[in-house]
Amino acid sequence: MLHLRVNDLHQFGIKGYDKGNFVLILGSKWCKSCKLLSPILEKFKNENLINYIEIDIGKNTKITQELNIHAVPALIFFKDGKLSNKDIAINDELFLKKGILIGAFNEVILKEIIEQI
Repeated sequence: MLHLRVNDLHQFGIKGYDKGNFVLILGSKWCKSCKLLSPILEKFKNENLINYIEIDIGKNTKITQELNIHAVPALIFFKDGKLSNKDIAINDELFLKKGILIGAFNEVILKEIIEQI
C-alpha cells in the first residue's frame, strides 16, 4: 500500500482525482462521525483545498479488505495522484499515519492535515 496511486482505485470502481489534494473517504450510512464530516469536507472543497469522494464500505467491502481498514470514517490522502504516505502529528498526537486518518477529529485538525499534505 505504500505506493498506492489514484489509478489503483479503478480496480475498486473508484475514479479519483490525480491533481492536487484528493481525499478518499470510507464511511457508512450508520456512522454519525461520517455524517458530521460531510459538511466540513464540502467547505474545504468549496475553498479549493481538496477534492474528495465518499465510499460506503457496505457497498464496497473489497477496498476495506485490501487496505486493511477496520474503522470508519477512514480518510486516505493523496497528493497529485499518489498516496501521501506521511505521518502527521498535531500537538504531539499522531493523526495521520502513512497517509491514512481513522476515527474522530475536528475541522481545525483536518484543515491542518490538509495544509501539511
